[in-house]
Amino acid sequence: MAYRVTISTFQLFTMFPDAESARFYFESRLWPNGPRCPVCGTDENITTRKGGFYRCNGCHEDFTVRTGTIFERSHVPLHKWLYAMYLLVTARKGISSLQLSKQIGVTQKTAWFMLHRLREACGGESGLGKLRGIIEIDETHVGGLEANKHEHKKLHAGRGPVGKQTVMGMRERGGRIVALHLGEMTLGAVQGAIHHHVEPGSMLHTDSAGVYSDVGGLFFKHETVNHGAGEYARGNVTVNGIESAWAVLKRGVVGVYHHVSPKHLGRYVKEFTFRLNEGDVTRHTMERLDALLALAVGRRLTYAGLTT
Repeated sequence: MAYRVTISTFQLFTMFPDAESARFYFESRLWPNGPRCPVCGTDENITTRKGGFYRCNGCHEDFTVRTGTIFERSHVPLHKWLYAMYLLVTARKGISSLQLSKQIGVTQKTAWFMLHRLREACGGESGLGKLRGIIEIDETHVGGLEANKHEHKKLHAGRGPVGKQTVMGMRERGGRIVALHLGEMTLGAVQGAIHHHVEPGSMLHTDSAGVYSDVGGLFFKHETVNHGAGEYARGNVTVNGIESAWAVLKRGVVGVYHHVSPKHLGRYVKEFTFRLNEGDVTRHTMERLDALLALAVGRRLTYAGLTT
């Protein structure tokens, strides 16, 4: 009998039918050795109180498993949060706040805020270090076509990426992806991103765009393919891997979200990057939920911070 690596919605509800069962799951993953105070970090001399509350007798702080995470001060029950996490990690192109609101019985405004909190967690550090080996690098542009805009919104500044936002991506051959919303696709921004995320000595594969002309330098090897001449692969030199990630991102933006504002684009990019990195079909759904939950610690996004 084949080992199943996915669980259905029905199975998830069976496993976590209420907030209390979800709380036990959160605590078992975030506190495998018992409750730990998020303020002073101790796991000793902790008093259990009612309703999932704990008291640290060292620093005299009360806390719950939500404290110090993206779930802090949220009134949404934890089993609804868990279902939202399940949908985020399993829906390849994402889920809209309107659809989530119907699925878990909250307002669209609450669902929108929940999804942005989860996207904030998706941007956490994986702890796996820098990308290494062969790294494919490319950029894409997100936004509507100038021809489809109202006249007063057109920039009249040419064709191509005019009026769009630039997202740069780096994909480890056969491995992880790092994607960033860049304010401006300059040589300095590109080199800064590469040096921050790629291990020195790695091989960089890019297209022949001018912004990549000097990215190799003293720290990296560099090969290019010339898309302008119809060259998309030369031996093992290609950027097809990172371009396939752009296809998923674009389908999600167009088909699910329809519009993504520049202000929040970075979080949507984090969401898609996390799902591509953690979405290997050989990984059990619960492993992917565990990965997202681990990244939720130490991150906080308030509604005021999201909307101002």
